[in-house]
Amino acid sequence: MAEVTDADFAAEVIGAELPVLVEFTADWCPPCRQMAPVLSALAAEEAGRVKVVQLNVDANPETTNAYKVLSMPTFMVFRDGQPLRSMVGARPKRRLLEELADVL
Repeated sequence: MAEVTDADFAAEVIGAELPVLVEFTADWCPPCRQMAPVLSALAAEEAGRVKVVQLNVDANPETTNAYKVLSMPTFMVFRDGQPLRSMVGARPKRRLLEELADVL
């Protein structure tokens, strides 16, 4: 799964042709680590339909603050450069797919 930073967020997420699921994550966050295999599977299964990336909140405070992210993990879906949906907390892959269905 790709990682994005403050420096390349605009190019990788805002400018992306596909919808982008961004996980705002942190190394110290157990639920974030729990989501890693779920997001990797989602990225592989939905390749070509959605781009899945991670942003480390500790290393990238500019983007984290710009989108007012306070809890980890926070998932945001971007399409055509706009944030469409925000979801907080770990969840099973099935539920995540259900929540993404109308924006993909």
